[in-house]
Amino acid sequence: MQTSACNHLSFTLNPTVETKEHENDIMIPLSVIKDIDANVVPSRDSSSDIPPPIAARDDVHQRKRTASIVMLYYVRNVRFTTGTGEEIFFDQNGDVPPAFDFLNLQISLNDTVQLVKVGMYDSSVTEGKQVRMKSGAMMWNTGKSQVPSSFCSESCPPGFRQAARKGQPSCCFDCVPCPAGEISNKTDSVDCWPCPEDQWPNGRQTQCFSTTLQFLSFGEPLGTALSFLTSLLLLFTLFVLCAFRKYQDTPIVKANNRVLSYVLLFAIMLCFLSSFTFIGYPSMATCMLRQNSFGISFAISISTVLAKTITVIIAFNARDPTSRSSRWLGTRIPSGVVLLCSFAPVLICTVWLLLDPPFPVKIQIRDTTIIQCDEGSVLFFYLMLGYLGLLASVSFLVAFYARNLPQSFNEAKFLTFSMLVFLAVWIAFIPAYLSTQGKYMVAVEIFAILSSAAGLLGCIFIPKCYIILWRSDLNTKQYLMQKTSSSNNQ
Repeated sequence: MQTSACNHLSFTLNPTVETKEHENDIMIPLSVIKDIDANVVPSRDSSSDIPPPIAARDDVHQRKRTASIVMLYYVRNVRFTTGTGEEIFFDQNGDVPPAFDFLNLQISLNDTVQLVKVGMYDSSVTEGKQVRMKSGAMMWNTGKSQVPSSFCSESCPPGFRQAARKGQPSCCFDCVPCPAGEISNKTDSVDCWPCPEDQWPNGRQTQCFSTTLQFLSFGEPLGTALSFLTSLLLLFTLFVLCAFRKYQDTPIVKANNRVLSYVLLFAIMLCFLSSFTFIGYPSMATCMLRQNSFGISFAISISTVLAKTITVIIAFNARDPTSRSSRWLGTRIPSGVVLLCSFAPVLICTVWLLLDPPFPVKIQIRDTTIIQCDEGSVLFFYLMLGYLGLLASVSFLVAFYARNLPQSFNEAKFLTFSMLVFLAVWIAFIPAYLSTQGKYMVAVEIFAILSSAAGLLGCIFIPKCYIILWRSDLNTKQYLMQKTSSSNNQ
């Protein structure tokens, strides 16, 4: 090929192979060489891909070397896109950046094997985005697209702990739920930790929360209902006391020993008031007061009933002024019975408070903390209940013996029925009290106090109040004497 020396420079593609001159020559514009020679300054430390200045010579070998360097310069900077959208270029090492397809061997429903592209690796893109996978297109040997686990066991979530399998590697374990009252708040926990006092785990056993305090408070519906009922009974007792005080000179009040009636009404009021000590947050003072006030007030009530019954019997047997029984009439015998029978529970409660008094305790049952009074010495508690039961039984037997007295002294029948109600309530109370706990145990005892005290009030005083307030024609001495005479004739 004929060329002009001033415009073109010819060189071979392979300068290391001996060929005939001008064969396989490539025409390179001389302006490129001059441009390289003019703009590139040689430097030992230069990392540029542009070749150093070259002086144009006529030497054939030199021209071939120069052509190779120029060709390398252009090839290194080649960058183009093929018809398939693939970009071609060379990196700084002269290599084409690799790109690979990830193929997955899959067996279709008709048992044919096919290679499915599930992703690719492209080193030319930004680091971190070089691998692109289609997770849903991958089919594993399990026959599912879900990635199989490479562990023997799945990770244990919070709320569980690892339990090693005997004879198997350490990566093989079972996930065991944390025991009650313990938590684990991290994955693959080896141990569970107990919650602090007054706290309990949540449903997932991953966190501790403060427990719910349980006691019979005035604000809750049960406490409010019992407080309201106690207040009504207390006001009704006060009303009966005022009625008896107003009509104290009437025959029916005098016939039933009005002093003992006042003492009994006052004791019943103390019984109702003692139920308030059972409601509210238990403290040392209320714990020491509640059982003792209940026991002493009921001891006074039952002792008064016994004294009234004994008074009725003595009065019936002392109708003849010359009889020996007439010497026992008066206030000394009833007062002595009340004081003597009330002294025993006072002594029991005093020793109880000195040796082992009741005190408030906290009992945690799962997510609930029950605040209640510990009775201290259970012996003294049941000793007091036993004494009240014995006293009520004696009063019932004495009143039952006096039930057939003349009608003017028919209070003995009401006393008998009142003691029967009292015994029935407390016999039913003991199993109910022992089978409950927390605020419901307290509510059972309050209900027993109110029921038994209301039984005394209703059986003994309501019939008299009916006559005093609404049947004043029956509240006369002539009527009472007439009934007594008719009763004696029968």
